[in-house]
Amino acid sequence: MPARFTKIALILFFLLLIGYAYYEARAMLYGPQIHIPSETIVVNEAYTEIRGQASYISELRLNGAVISVTEDGRFAEEMLLPPGESRLIFDAKDKFGRETQEIVTVYYIPTNDPSPPPIVESVASTTDSEDITE
Repeated sequence: MPARFTKIALILFFLLLIGYAYYEARAMLYGPQIHIPSETIVVNEAYTEIRGQASYISELRLNGAVISVTEDGRFAEEMLLPPGESRLIFDAKDKFGRETQEIVTVYYIPTNDPSPPPIVESVASTTDSEDITE
């Protein structure tokens, strides 16, 4: 009976050891990951905040600038957007040098701006109106 107990204890020990090794090796296995709720975002305010979460990273950049990430991988970056389409490129790098990229398109559609004035075409006269008498 003690030999059977030893055998079961060793099997459990090695299963726990394999599980722990997998848990610690996740960063090596999966590489950096960026999670943003949507690849296309439509906003009505020029000043907006883009939020997401990154996993297994050592550095995160937004359009080339390093942005801060909390210990649990969350990030929030405030931006002032021009009207129309803006492309945000998130680049993540892990401690092994592997990289990943996520591209988010943000459409800023102002709602509180008055409609643009109508386009009025005017034709300027380049000739003088003179009476020509013969």
